[in-house]
Amino acid sequence: MRLNEEIFVCIDCESTGLDPEKDRIIEIAVALFTFQGVLQQYETLIDPECPIPGTSQEIHKISQEMIAGKPKIREALPRILEMIDGHIIVGHGIGFDVSLIASEAQRVQIPSKIKSQPQIDTLRLARLYGESPVNSLERLRQHFNIQPEGAHRAMSDVIVNIEVFKHLTKKFHSTEQIFKTLQKPIKLRLMPLGKHKGRRFDEIPLEYLLWAEKKDFDQDLLYSIRSEIKSRRKGNQFEQASNPFSGL
Repeated sequence: MRLNEEIFVCIDCESTGLDPEKDRIIEIAVALFTFQGVLQQYETLIDPECPIPGTSQEIHKISQEMIAGKPKIREALPRILEMIDGHIIVGHGIGFDVSLIASEAQRVQIPSKIKSQPQIDTLRLARLYGESPVNSLERLRQHFNIQPEGAHRAMSDVIVNIEVFKHLTKKFHSTEQIFKTLQKPIKLRLMPLGKHKGRRFDEIPLEYLLWAEKKDFDQDLLYSIRSEIKSRRKGNQFEQASNPFSGL
């Protein structure tokens, strides 16, 4: 289907932490949209029925007092899942949000097909685009001169994310074209995380790359790490770098 004919759904969750299996949603925002505008939106704070760690509160500024008396996830999920159902899900690092919602649905025994729905990750689209020095949502907002939507909260991120999505998909004509392109891993220019964050892959010590390739990173990062290792093998730098006596 052509992009301007499709109805998408953009999701963003704020949570108690970064483990979708153990952590809980404390705010969720969902917006149905087309390239012409937002059709429907819903957001709510959620009582996670557990303490919110201070480290998480520093990021999203949602305190224990703010979620007191708010709906519990079992009360909010049916409406959210109904909005999401049947649409392509868009989000920045959307795999985390989808896993979080799926985990919450399973915990409160609400049937959900969210994990089987098609997804477009704007983080991967940004890597493919390759012209922003940093691919965080905030830096992409600045890169594309998108107006800020206020504090780092779920709906403000959704509104910005929708506009970023529109910019990142300008060279595509159909959703099929996007899915076909994103089937292939994307080679990153810079290491996005860890102690070598921001460095080119050819500047990173081989020992670190060999350690990192065994970690549970996303497909683009693993592809980039393994491509660099393969390149060094071809260039005869592999044995030298691995051998502590090579310089003697």
